Amino acid sequence: MHRLVATAVLLALAPAMLPAQVGKGLLDLNTATEAELAALPGMSAAIVKDFVGRRPFATIVEADAALRPALDSAARVAVYRKAFIHVNLNAASDAELALIPDAGRRTIGEMKEYRPYDGFAKFRKELGKYRFIREKAGELERLESYSFIPLDLNSAGDDDLRTIPGLGARMLREFKEYRPYDGMAKFRKEIAKYVPAREVERLARYVEVRGR
Repeated sequence: MHRLVATAVLLALAPAMLPAQVGKGLLDLNTATEAELAALPGMSAAIVKDFVGRRPFATIVEADAALRPALDSAARVAVYRKAFIHVNLNAASDAELALIPDAGRRTIGEMKEYRPYDGFAKFRKELGKYRFIREKAGELERLESYSFIPLDLNSAGDDDLRTIPGLGARMLREFKEYRPYDGMAKFRKEIAKYVPAREVERLARYVEVRGR
């Protein structure tokens, strides 16, 4: 009897224990409201208006280029401590990774060393080997918050899909409507029925079709 109860409790908790594939904790620069952007350090109304007019950005490098004429390096870092565009742990360039605040060359090198990642569990295991990371309280979680690992379009659960910035209930439904996907071409074709091409590409960053 006690064993059955314990099993039931574990099953009930299981969804909450599954690691999302898009890091949490930061505002997304592509989907934040104007009010949220205006609350960030150094973001005047004029800067916000110009920035919003250029969205969505394909990467944090593009967003950084848009902010560079208005904010110096220190000011942009202050923004990125609160808001960012997630980097793909399996494909991000050095330029993208270098925009993560306080991510030095050694950290960037180790983040790339263990590619490909199939989930954040591997990321935590491999990066957790290093004392220089372990010595910083919460550093693994902080680095994770800036990152994502593409979700499998055919098998990802609702909770993981909802971690994609700006993915509302309607788009969640459409993502699942066209399963199974035989490739990203089908995803782009079907989702283009609902959103502009640049938004399709923004969403496509977070997903993939595995085993094809």
